[in-house]
Amino acid sequence: MVKTSVKPLGAARIYPVIACGSIVFSVVAVLVGQFGPDPYLDPMNVTVSEYGVADRGGVTEVAMAVLGIGSLALLAGLRAAGAPVRGLPERLLMVWSAALVIAAIVPTTPIGHDLTMTAQIHRYVSIAAFVSLPAAGALLVPRLGAHADWKPVARVVEWVALAGGFGLAAITYVALPGERVLIGLVERLLLGAEVALLAVLAAWLMWLVWRPVPARRPAEAANFPTYHRFIASRS
Repeated sequence: MVKTSVKPLGAARIYPVIACGSIVFSVVAVLVGQFGPDPYLDPMNVTVSEYGVADRGGVTEVAMAVLGIGSLALLAGLRAAGAPVRGLPERLLMVWSAALVIAAIVPTTPIGHDLTMTAQIHRYVSIAAFVSLPAAGALLVPRLGAHADWKPVARVVEWVALAGGFGLAAITYVALPGERVLIGLVERLLLGAEVALLAVLAAWLMWLVWRPVPARRPAEAANFPTYHRFIASRS
């Protein structure tokens, strides 16, 4: 059975606006942050977190925190719109959002330094973020495919979730037996797939809640036969 959702009204319609705005801001801020740190840092072999430590203005950390808050707004908007996110996908999206905010607040150590307690926390919440979002996307695919409003984007969500899964496998290999070769490039590709997943959900949610609803004619709006049809049915 194909399900449909009720179009949200009032303040709930602002959620996708916040989500889309936070995604755009975060992507632009991270790109800008790549030019701020030490020019000798190689983005192909340095992670985003390590760039963030060297970022004097804190642009990277701000971008991470804004994306985490925007992800919470996206989740709130999905729930308000009746999207099929209840249960484990919802909890995984919350893990992703919280992990981003914590990673922004608790930095890692600079390159070449021993890992401190805060750096260990940063590492584990980063792993939680990397794992939770592709998993949430994979769980959402069959639910979106069975939902009339979300079926058009189910295949796209499947593609980006699959890309996130491949990216997760690649960064696991690079970080362990691969001895961090091109870890910066692999991490950025993984983050690109995860942000793309958020962008697809946020953009489609925006379209669903802001699309114009065609006005129904009075005869269609009323749930009873019109006068002339009533007379005709008795003749």
